[in-house]
Order: sequence, then C-alpha cells, then structure tokens
Amino acid sequence: MATQTAAQRREQARVEYDAFLKSCPTNQLLDRISDKWVSLVVSALAPGPLRYSDLGRKIAGVSPKMLTQTLRSLERDGLLTRTVTPSVPVRVDYALTPLGQNLAQLLTAVKAWAENHFEEVRDARERYDAESADA
Repeated sequence: MATQTAAQRREQARVEYDAFLKSCPTNQLLDRISDKWVSLVVSALAPGPLRYSDLGRKIAGVSPKMLTQTLRSLERDGLLTRTVTPSVPVRVDYALTPLGQNLAQLLTAVKAWAENHFEEVRDARERYDAESADA
C-alpha cells in the first residue's frame, strides 16, 4: 500500500467533492453562498469597497445583526477583507478579495437574472395559483 503526501490527499479529496452529499464541505459552502444576504453583500461590494454604514443603506431590509454576521462569515471564508482605519470615528471598509470578485461575477449575474425575469416568474406564479385554486 503506497503512502500519500498531504498534498496528494488534498488533491484526491478535491476530486471526490460531491455537493449532493450533505456531509461534503462543498454542500456547506453552497449553503453559505446561496444565502440572500451573502448574494446582496457580494453584489454590493463588486464595484468596490464600502463602509459598513454604506452597505446597510444599500441593502434594504438587512438588520445590523444579520449584516455583521454575513460580513464575518464572508471574511472567514476569504471572500472579503475588513480594513480598519484609525480615526474619529474609526473607519471600517469592506472589500472583496480576488476569490470574492470571482464569486461576485456569478452572484451579480444571478441578481441581474432575477431583476430581468421577475415579470415572467410573477406571471407563472399567478397562472399556477389560478390553476391550483380551480382544482
């Protein structure tokens, strides 16, 4: 039985990732990045860095607690950076990392799709609801 280096074991695990399995870490990552707040924060930061208060204003309906949790999780996952500038008051800026910018391309496209196709989805919902009410 041949032994494997750590790098070989990581590569084998990467090849074996299967997001359809609940226990797979990629399943957990998909859960994270499919969150509504994650999608909106990443899309908001795509053009460039923003302060916490700017993000809160841009993303309607997000509570301060949810925004903080979302920003921390994105920082932990390496998708954004938090830069503190000593001043009065302290300035905190959030910016996407290269990994976050890569994800932003996808999430911004999904956001645009939702904005461009909502009328079609709304019409389909209304048809479905009308048919279901008749049944």
